[in-house]
Formats: sequence, C-alpha cells, structure tokens
Amino acid sequence: MRAIIVGASHAGAQLCASLRQEGWDGEILVIGDEPALPYHRPPLSKTYLAGKTTLEELLIRPSAFYAKNDITFRQATVVSIDRQAHSITLSDGEEIRYDKLALCLGARPRLLQLAGSELPGVHYLRDAADIEAIRRGITPAGRVVIIGAGYIGLETAASLRKLGAEVTVLESAERVLQRVTAPEVSAFYARVHREEGVELRTGVSISAIEGDDHVRGVRLADGELIDADLVIIGIGVVPNTELAEAAGLSADNGIIIDGKATTSDPDIVAAGDCTNNFMPRYDRRLRLESVPSAGEQAKVAAATMCGKDKNIKALPWFWSDQYELKLQIAGLNEGYDSVVLRGEPENGRSFACFYFKESELIAADCVNRPQEFMFSRRVIGERIPVDPTQLADPESSLNDLLKAALAQQKV
Repeated sequence: MRAIIVGASHAGAQLCASLRQEGWDGEILVIGDEPALPYHRPPLSKTYLAGKTTLEELLIRPSAFYAKNDITFRQATVVSIDRQAHSITLSDGEEIRYDKLALCLGARPRLLQLAGSELPGVHYLRDAADIEAIRRGITPAGRVVIIGAGYIGLETAASLRKLGAEVTVLESAERVLQRVTAPEVSAFYARVHREEGVELRTGVSISAIEGDDHVRGVRLADGELIDADLVIIGIGVVPNTELAEAAGLSADNGIIIDGKATTSDPDIVAAGDCTNNFMPRYDRRLRLESVPSAGEQAKVAAATMCGKDKNIKALPWFWSDQYELKLQIAGLNEGYDSVVLRGEPENGRSFACFYFKESELIAADCVNRPQEFMFSRRVIGERIPVDPTQLADPESSLNDLLKAALAQQKV
C-alpha cells in the first residue's frame, strides 16, 4: 500500500506524521517543490526576514523524525493525476501509482497585474527563497515600498523597520486590514505602525512600478512617484487547485472537501489552504488560510485514509506578530453587527475586540490579551451566551463571567 502526499506544506507535514499515528503501515511518499523539508511559514516575514532564525531552526520536524517513521521526501513537480489508473505523473514523465492520495497544494501569491511588476527588485512573499531574495536587496536605510496592508504586508513592514529600512505601505482600501477587522482594530494598527516610523497611505491607486534594469519607484495614479529600492507585493493569495481541477475533482475557491477531508474522489483527500469545506458553526463553505486549520484538516485526512471516522470540528483561529504585538484571533467575524471593546485601542498596545452577531459572540481579536483569547475560543466554540456589557468592563473577571454564563445555560 502506498500513500502519496503532494505538497510539503504545514498540512503535508502533519498529514504524513498523522498517517503513522493512525496506523498506516505502508509506504508514505511526500512530494514537494522546494529542496527543504517542511518548515514553519509564519516566521518567514518576521524572525527569518530579520535573520534571527535559520531555515533549519524553522523545520516543523527534524529529518530524523521522517527517517524513523520511514517517510520519504522527494523534490519534484506533479503535473497530472490519473484517477482511473491511481497514478500521478511528474514533470520528468515518471508515473507513480498510489493507493491513497492527499493533496496539500497550498496557495500562491496573487500577482499584481501592473506595468513594471516584473522588474528586478519587485518581490512577493510566500516561501524561504522569496525571503532570501528580499534580504539580499535590503540595504541600511534602504527605501522599501510594500503594496498591500493585510497581515503579510504589515508583518513585513514591522520586520523591515526593525532592520532600519524606510518603509512606505500603500493600500487601495480606506483602512488597513479592512477585509478582516473592525475599524477600531484597523485604527489601532495604523497608529502603531505610524508610531514605529512607517509611512502608511490608504485609499491610494497605483498606476505603475517604474525602473530600468531595477525598480526605482512606484507611480501613483495622481502622478506622484514614491522612490523605492525594493518593492514587496502582498495582495492576497490564490489556492492551487489547477492539478485537482484537471483531474476532474470538484473545486470552487478551493478543492471541495467534506467533513472527513475527502474530495469528490473517495481515494483522494485534501487539506490546507487549497481546500474549501462546509463549517457547521458558520453554516457555510469556507476556504481558510490558517496553519491551525491546515493541521486539523490534515489529521482528519490521515484518519480517513486509514479508514477511520473523524470529522473536522476545530474552531478557526489565527495569529499575527508585529513589533511586540501578539494578535490572536478566535473565530470568524463575517456578518458581525456590533463590537465590544475591552481595553482602549486608541491608547497603549493591549486590548480585545469582540464581534457579536444577533447578541452572540462569533469572533474576537485579542492584542496581547491571551486570557481574552482563550475565553473567546471556548465561548465561541461552545456557543455560550455572554453579557456584552460585562465583557466590556476591564475590571470584570473573565472566569466569573464564564461561570455565570455556564450556570445560566443550565437553568
């Protein structure tokens, strides 16, 4: 019996380990397009960019683990899947049969369709090679323009400021993190970045990236040229679904999987950023870009490959590190109709923003507030009703609030 995992990602690393834990005693082959073993990607825009960690230190598991568990890695590119023959074909023409197949294909940066975007000195940020190229282009007091004020853009801005670069962040929306946070949270991060010396511009349009043999600036629609020695583009990602779609698997903003991580082919599972699955907690299909969710899906996928009955259940959660700020996010805030703040985002650097929908807590953004984060994960996951007024009182005890809510549930 042979299990093939395509994609040496967070999901791929977890899936191959979980396969052994679930009792798979056959061959396990992991195929990835990078020379390194699977590594943690969130630190790329932070400690790795700053030169504080090596790629070896970022490995999810050491090579000895894979050797001990008889897991084989191979650097190659899979170009097609023959579902009828139960085989994959590599770019060199080699065909390899599988009994069970797992697709952990991840996502790739969304490309900026703009004149000059392919100039030397213009970078995207997705893997270690991208970071190494960026580091080579950074000079003391160098001028960097970041296009996109999402999490990746802001995390990169924070790291580059620590390295002494002059950083300008350009965002077409009217506020940073507009797609994912409340205005209060956006205002907090805008304030912090400006306090740290980042020039932050929102509501701007870009007409071109300019340069000759190397980038030299970003031209705005109003004609202004912002000088740049380096340009980093972070405008979102696109799920890698082409391989699956070419094989006839169902896909819609991600490879469609069920609660057991199975695709439309019972012998093929999928996990990670490339997938789209139905989440009962939010009563709709979602594609998540989340390391914890990728790990959860991978564990379930491994169980499914071994013929066991498990389901994807974990509440989505995320995090972002910028400067000394640890943002922890519980749940999904889409559709919220009110927010409650605990702490003062306009002052200091610690607070929590709770998102409510029809009086139910559905998500929380917690900045340097680990207790609020843990509280929120439980309340949201178990759908425990809480009093927003008490939640807003920074003097109120979260433990007492939780006990009172649980007692009320039993009445």
